Amino acid sequence: MRHEDRRAVVAAYKERKVVAGIYLVRCLASGERWAGQAPDLSTIRNRVWFTLRHGSHRQHSLQTAWTAHGEAAFAFEEIEQLDEKALEAGRERVMKARQAHWCAELGAEAV
Repeated sequence: MRHEDRRAVVAAYKERKVVAGIYLVRCLASGERWAGQAPDLSTIRNRVWFTLRHGSHRQHSLQTAWTAHGEAAFAFEEIEQLDEKALEAGRERVMKARQAHWCAELGAEAV
């Protein structure tokens, strides 16, 4: 890749719109669910899958299920996108409250 092309790609990445929200990881084999929050929904799946593949995910029950059933048994879903207006009341507080709501609604463990 030429230097100019690389600069354009990096600039486009930095200018993209970042959307925060709540996501769900579902084990299709066992029916277990885990809900998490992310400041950038577009990158969280890769981060979660990376830690699971390397056996280093901090949520023990999720890592155990992944090890038992394998990657093919898991699905990832974005369940709520939070716009900037919703996060004005306090990003951390709002994201924790929405994650707790979805954990209760879906019977999921918090990630």
